Amino acid sequence: MKLFGTDGVRGEAGCFLTAPLAMRLAQAVGVYFKKSAKTKKILVGKDTRRSGYMIENAIVSGLTSVGYDVVQIGPMPTPAIAFLTENMRCDAGIMISASHNPYSDNGIKFFDAHGDKLSKEIEQEIENIYYNDLKIEQTCAKGKNIGSAKRIDDVIGRYIIQIKNSFANNLTLQGLRIVLDTANGAGYKVGPTILEELGADVIVLHDKPDGFNINENCGALHTKDLCDGVKKYRADIGIALDGDADRLVVVDENGEIINGDHLLGALALFLHETKRLRGDGIVATVMSNQGLEDILKEHGLNLYRCDVGDKNVLEVMRQKKINFGGEQSGHIILSDFAKTGDGLVSALQVLSILVTKKQSASKALRLFKLYPQLLKNIRITHKVALDEVEGLGDMLLSLDEKHIRHLIRYSGTENKLRILLEAKDSKEMETAMIEVISLLKLKLDD
Repeated sequence: MKLFGTDGVRGEAGCFLTAPLAMRLAQAVGVYFKKSAKTKKILVGKDTRRSGYMIENAIVSGLTSVGYDVVQIGPMPTPAIAFLTENMRCDAGIMISASHNPYSDNGIKFFDAHGDKLSKEIEQEIENIYYNDLKIEQTCAKGKNIGSAKRIDDVIGRYIIQIKNSFANNLTLQGLRIVLDTANGAGYKVGPTILEELGADVIVLHDKPDGFNINENCGALHTKDLCDGVKKYRADIGIALDGDADRLVVVDENGEIINGDHLLGALALFLHETKRLRGDGIVATVMSNQGLEDILKEHGLNLYRCDVGDKNVLEVMRQKKINFGGEQSGHIILSDFAKTGDGLVSALQVLSILVTKKQSASKALRLFKLYPQLLKNIRITHKVALDEVEGLGDMLLSLDEKHIRHLIRYSGTENKLRILLEAKDSKEMETAMIEVISLLKLKLDD
């Protein structure tokens, strides 16, 4: 059984992701990091899911059993774990979260001592240790070598200061009314605090987590309440986070969602204008719209595309020595301030545009036209290699001839097949989508 997906280990809590699996995985992680240990401490945080209690305790048991001391900090955003792991001089960091997934799922994400996500090679090493009974047995601690665990409740202040430092000292949010949807997730405390301390008038939605309502009809994936709230309170902007606060969705003053590629474009050009964009362009995934690439070219900038996943975005950013990149879905990386996608850092940079330009969100954040794009998801039971699907290759060649850009891939975190089509002719694209879905359902349901 393969453990790691595109972003750590994720699955249904109590079914795939059980307490024994979490404990064994923590032991394997502890064994891996012990060989280069400097402080013998590992940081553990989580989002607001009920199953987080079960998994956290299992992880603590696993880590202490191989001699690690554990620092537990409770509900905090994923990017906070990345920052605090390095800031508190820990050998590694662990975040318990399934991000935007429903409460019934959970996941475990890992960071090294520098706050960076683990490479595929390291994940494979950890997975090998997980299945090596002898190695884990030999590494289990005894007597005084067994690790300890302690809970620290006041580290939230360190992260708040870090986030506020990403917002220019000469700017203020006074006079701005912001509706913030925290998705009943990990950002429910830090999000409102940061915006209020910077002077904004903040109306907060969905900040009452009960262990089961994380992402439920709220947050970055379900924006109806946010859109309605912006209009109801006559706000200047709406901001939505997902369950672990590493994703951002923005709603303008009219209650309309700002497309993720519009956000990337506006931020890229703002950084370029203010001479804070390093490198010759930005990094985005294969999902991003051609319109984004076109507007960047007009300003002499390149768009480097990579596979889906913020880990892949960051890897190309490092290769190209670029400090900005992101995903259409709202994972935005500003590497001068964060080691991973951070919804709050991204939100403050978006707000910087509005304050600096003295423009409305609808004007400041929609700077170019998007090509028509369709994204559909098909729920599946088994993942069959796409190059083995009869007739799919010929259909994709036909799409190429019609200049319809296509991307078909399996989700790395769910049993879904994602289909993206993009073209100038929307009607032709819609017809093509029907044909692609029909073929895939016919062949994958066999």
